[in-house]
Parts: sequence; C-alpha cells; structure tokens
Amino acid sequence: MITYRRTLVKSFKHDGHLHRMWMENWIVPKQMCHQLHQQEDMLVLINCHTPIQEANGKQWISKVPAVTFFVPNQWFNIVALIEEQGIRYYCNIASPAYQTDGVITYIDYDLDVIRHSDGHIAIVDREEYDMNRLVYHYPDVVERRVAQGMEALMGRMRKGDTPFQDEAVLWYYQQWMKAQS
Repeated sequence: MITYRRTLVKSFKHDGHLHRMWMENWIVPKQMCHQLHQQEDMLVLINCHTPIQEANGKQWISKVPAVTFFVPNQWFNIVALIEEQGIRYYCNIASPAYQTDGVITYIDYDLDVIRHSDGHIAIVDREEYDMNRLVYHYPDVVERRVAQGMEALMGRMRKGDTPFQDEAVLWYYQQWMKAQS
C-alpha cells in the first residue's frame, strides 16, 4: 500500500521571521513520482483546501487543489494550482527547501512568476523584492542566487520543461484523491 506522508510547509523571510505556513500537505511517495521528477529528486506535495496561516496569525483556506514541486538546489519552487479554467503555475523565487522532522522550510525572496493557464507569464512583486533587499540587507551572494533562480525558472517555463506539464499535475492529484477514498 502506498502511503502519503503529511507535512507542514513554512516559509520565512531573510531575517528568519515566519512569513506563511501551509498546514496540511501530503508528500507524494518517491515510487509514485514521474520518472523525470525522480531523476531530479524533486519533492512533490499535494494539498487541497489546506489551512494557511500568515505571520500575523490570520488563517484562511486555500480555494483550489495544488501540487507543489521543490527541486533540490534550485532557488525557486513551483505551485501548480488546479483551477476551473486550467492550471496556473505560481512560482516563488526562494532558497532551496530544507526538510526535517515532518516540516519543509525555505526562505521566500519576494519575487514571484505566474504562468497563467493561457500561457501568459507575469513577474510580480518586484517592488516588494526591491524594498526587502534593502530592509533585510540581502548580501551579493543572495542577489546572485535570486537572479540565477529567476533565469533557471524562466528557462524551464518557456521550454515547458518539468514540472510544467499539466497532465502530470492532474495525474498526481487524481492519484492522491483515489488514495483518500
């Protein structure tokens, strides 16, 4: 029997303070991951209507199912949002994820890239990044990693490389739903 393990996801800001938490996520077992995702040792998570807690304590519930991809050593993560009109990929420029004791953590570096279901790509929150790089005194190495992460992410996105395949996202979600019943 294949078991999905529950995990908590926490994002932090550069100074170490909590940014946001996704309370209920399920890790896709490695043996169920797509071969291309296994080759990159991606960590794949699923959530659906998960409680999300902001740093100020406010909680809300996500509106749509999501499949999240963490790629080792990459300065981004990718959240595939399964919406009525199609899959929207919300990508965070962030430090590589760290996993320990049922918790996945990363540092959020503000910049986000959204690929809408119609293929339109938008870079958002540049002002937030520009402000926070001064507030938190991002060192040059972080700014280089952020730029490299953005470049690598945009390259994957434009080519349609993993994990930007709608069919795989839907398959992960369907398999998880079957396991829940």
